[in-house]
Amino acid sequence: MVTLEEGRFLVRLARRTVSEYLRSGTESSPPEDTPQTLREKSGVFVTIEEYDGGRKGLRGCIGYPLPHSPLVEATIDSAISAATRDPRFNPMSEVELPNVVFEVSVLTPPALLKASRPLDYPKLIKVARDGLVVERGYHKGLLLPQVPIEWGWDESTFLSECCMKAGLPPDSWLSADVKIYTFTAQVFSEARPCGEILERAMGTH
Repeated sequence: MVTLEEGRFLVRLARRTVSEYLRSGTESSPPEDTPQTLREKSGVFVTIEEYDGGRKGLRGCIGYPLPHSPLVEATIDSAISAATRDPRFNPMSEVELPNVVFEVSVLTPPALLKASRPLDYPKLIKVARDGLVVERGYHKGLLLPQVPIEWGWDESTFLSECCMKAGLPPDSWLSADVKIYTFTAQVFSEARPCGEILERAMGTH
């Protein structure tokens, strides 16, 4: 588990990293005062959203589902990627920084969801607790736990949307050859640009 203070550290690091990269093209190194907990490997996603008195639209979201790198390093790389390498958006410019909020989601490792039949999957997941990964062959899609809350989806819709994120038909979760994974996340985000950083815990297994 990441503490609130450590979460604040990561969000501030994400903003500072992007600011430095957009200004000079330099990728930040982990700060010397990085807590030891944040040097342990963990999955993480950095989300950037436009802000106009409230959140009004996604600006970029990139991350690592699996704990391959130290959390602090993965956060730095994900922040730069969310700002400049998300294929859905043009790269951010420095002038946008006062009008976006940063969010860091620290992930638990995905766990394979086992069901006696695919129809049971909606009963085994819970909106506001679980994130999803859908996988079939080379197709893979991930949605963070906060996404269905923001869109008002139920569990079946969440599964269908994750299938489409993977480039699959929406009812693919009913196929026996599709694998469903769940994970949880601690979500830390700015209340406003450069403002107070709040935590939204999405639950634990």
